[in-house]
Amino acid sequence: MATAAAPMSTIAPPSLATAPDGGLQLVGVTKRFGGFTAVDDLDLTVPQGSFFALLGPSGCGKTTTLRMVAGLEQPTSGQLLLGNVDITGTKPYRRPVNTVFQSYALFPHLDVFENVAFGLRRRRSASVRKDVEEVLELVQLSSLAKRKPGQLSGGQQQRVALARAIVNKPEVLLLDEPLGALDLKLRRQMQIELKRIQTEVGLTFVHVTHDQEEAMTMADTIAVMNGGRIEQLGAPAELYERPATTFAANFLGQSNLLEATVTGTEGEDLLLDVRGHRVVLARSRSAVTQGRLWLGVRPEKLRVTTAGAAGNCLDGVVRDASFTGVATHYLVRMPWGQELTVVQQNDGSAPLRPGQPVTVTWTADHGFGLDASQDAHAGEERVLPLPDTEPAS
Repeated sequence: MATAAAPMSTIAPPSLATAPDGGLQLVGVTKRFGGFTAVDDLDLTVPQGSFFALLGPSGCGKTTTLRMVAGLEQPTSGQLLLGNVDITGTKPYRRPVNTVFQSYALFPHLDVFENVAFGLRRRRSASVRKDVEEVLELVQLSSLAKRKPGQLSGGQQQRVALARAIVNKPEVLLLDEPLGALDLKLRRQMQIELKRIQTEVGLTFVHVTHDQEEAMTMADTIAVMNGGRIEQLGAPAELYERPATTFAANFLGQSNLLEATVTGTEGEDLLLDVRGHRVVLARSRSAVTQGRLWLGVRPEKLRVTTAGAAGNCLDGVVRDASFTGVATHYLVRMPWGQELTVVQQNDGSAPLRPGQPVTVTWTADHGFGLDASQDAHAGEERVLPLPDTEPAS
């Protein structure tokens, strides 16, 4: 029987007696479905109290990983540890883990209070009212406690589902695309709210998403997954500024990748040749220091100008200009046919027009170098071509 809880803002997640640190570990975890390997020899550590995101495209293994942590799938091999407790074979209902799904799965006939109280009543908790009231205050739904789910907005329903999971005080809270059903504006509001709630409660959140902005907004650490493996792991700023692979560079944001060759060094910089143009890259920002490489530059790091420019410079012609309010997006065609994407802050200067000759410029410490043997298009969102004819009705 549960004991009375402290105010929710000061609650520390309960620790297993034999797991003082409470961290989640996956050790050599593999999951196969017949001949298909969904998760491939995965090693992963999620520190206690962190907001951790598994980010990747559909089919990369992130949801399968989440389901194994929840106990809804059994690993083909490997171990899952919570602290130093092996939970690999533990039944789902015996794991100190709760899950919030994209479909909130609320009981339509129960009001908000009873939806949140459901798990506590099943466990015959002695502090149902106190615990539910605390968590409803945390998610800012105290005034809606008597409403039914059908009387709530999508964002409010999402908060009810979150409260229902948090009230059970799990060691780990799993979030499976929880904001996917919300519109863009509400999704962005809920990203901030989820991070606030996680910070106040101090639970370990493991969040599965394919939305790069969502992961970067909320997570302390992101694991970019590809083909059942971790492509790169780190803090959002680190992954964005220093991608380790072309997949990470293209999937987490957008990158311009230029084929280049190292021709020498100058102090702390690499000297590169890009189609006959001399370009400089900070050596510390390159995984390759000789031979061929991909020179990457994020669109917002580039500038376009019709006047003289310092630093790295490439001449081209504006092919397209799209005004988006705070910025203008340019496509600039290079003499060899490649198009560079530039996102330039609107500062009141006259916009450039398609067909206008321009210079694209950037500094040596705004680029990054990647292994040229990697596919330059890995991680890009592909748009399937439309059929040549209408399908038969």
